[in-house]
Amino acid sequence: MAKNKMNVSASVEETFQDFIVSRKTKGVADKTIESYQHQFKAVVKHLDVTQDIYTLQKKDLDNMISSMRDSGLSSNSINSYTRMLKSFFSWCNEEGITQINIKLYKCEETIKETYTDRELSVLLKKPDIKHSTFAEYRNWVIINFLLNSGSRSATIRAIQIRDVDLENGMVFYRHTKNRKAQVIPLCTPMIAILREYLRFRNGKEEEYLFCTETGKQLTENGLRQTIARYNTRRGVEKTSIHLFRHTFARKYLVDCGGDAFTLQKLLGHSTLDMTKHYCAIFDADITKNFDNFSPLAQLAPTSKKIRMKAK
Repeated sequence: MAKNKMNVSASVEETFQDFIVSRKTKGVADKTIESYQHQFKAVVKHLDVTQDIYTLQKKDLDNMISSMRDSGLSSNSINSYTRMLKSFFSWCNEEGITQINIKLYKCEETIKETYTDRELSVLLKKPDIKHSTFAEYRNWVIINFLLNSGSRSATIRAIQIRDVDLENGMVFYRHTKNRKAQVIPLCTPMIAILREYLRFRNGKEEEYLFCTETGKQLTENGLRQTIARYNTRRGVEKTSIHLFRHTFARKYLVDCGGDAFTLQKLLGHSTLDMTKHYCAIFDADITKNFDNFSPLAQLAPTSKKIRMKAK
């Protein structure tokens, strides 16, 4: 009996290419595919991917991890590579190619940087529409929208005019990371901002809401650069669009008293895992009424001001 293609000897690298084809067939986003390929190029430096996939053993993966550590890679980078390999080997196991898997490398917990209230106050100051450029006014509207919804930049770029329903106070997301339809509510100030913006924006229903000066869709790099310029011109050193997403999560949980399940829906997370991560690093409950529980607050004099004596 002739062996089927999956049983023919193949290298790790060749099998990985089959994995990529399978992901494309399944409809995985292009950005995810690019990420897999980029991470695999990094893995190649620490693992012999020319060896037969059937001969691959746990000790090979252990040696790979050891090599990564010795080369000075951060724990977060190693975690990212093992996450990709875990998906790859899970597919290999499902296809009957291997019976091997890899544990996620423990990464270092990081505190997400966010925009401060002072920085947000500067960024949210409305430009003089009569004298500002369209780009500056549009960027101001985008930043307001980011703080209304916490959406990803790819989602922002894909919103069309027809997706905005001001009468019912909602926006339909045409493009999401998990490719599921999503409807996001608009707060009252955001409805007013978009109503004014659309009078200036004009355009047809199928055109993009946040467009270039010529009416075209903003590119990923174009959106990133235009927001960076907007921020720096206003004296804000932070320029990341994604930081607005972290800022939205922090303020929603801490300042606004929001709950994790609603945040999950707003951010478009398919599971609660990432939302739980936000809850862990922006723990709202631990900060509430802390003066009532802090030993220092209980011992410190409340009626006297502490003064430093001059030497």
